[in-house]
Amino acid sequence: MVFQERTYSVLIVTASDSFVRSVMPLLPVTDYWPVTTARSVGEARRRIVETDFDIVLINAPLPDDFGMRLAIDICTNSGAGVLLMVKNDLFNDIYAKVVGYGVITLSKPTNLQIVAQNLRILCATRERMRQMEAKQATVEEKIEEIRLVNRAKWLLIECLSMTEPEAHRYIEKQSMDERISKRGVAENIIKTYK
Repeated sequence: MVFQERTYSVLIVTASDSFVRSVMPLLPVTDYWPVTTARSVGEARRRIVETDFDIVLINAPLPDDFGMRLAIDICTNSGAGVLLMVKNDLFNDIYAKVVGYGVITLSKPTNLQIVAQNLRILCATRERMRQMEAKQATVEEKIEEIRLVNRAKWLLIECLSMTEPEAHRYIEKQSMDERISKRGVAENIIKTYK
């Protein structure tokens, strides 16, 4: 892969040591780090609680469950990309059940080139998810700022008998005069009048 600042954390979920040995050469530490393994669905769930992973490779079936529900849960509850590998005779059925959740499915046996390409797709997908998460965080921060400013306005209206436009103007003016955000002004007003 091309030089990059970011590395992708990987969880490999498989009961097969030979699967781990065959996949590890596709995961150079310059691009994928740390790489963690789990031998069962239960162990994978424990690891996911402890750590946020960027990519999860599941080699189904697993000793305690097939792995399909795990793949769906990961895609539903996190931003991780999931590659579920299933036997060729089960591929169409499993694919139909998981594709709607964003799980990438590969039939096995497969060659390492296809696995490597899918890992790159998962990296690109993870970057897109990061951008969406950042945008969502920005929107949530703006919503919280609006709530705080509105709360401060109502305190000014109640405590200082200002009108809504006067309270709004007061907050804006304080923000400019003190060179702090409207959120900072609102927080100061809330501390003062609450």
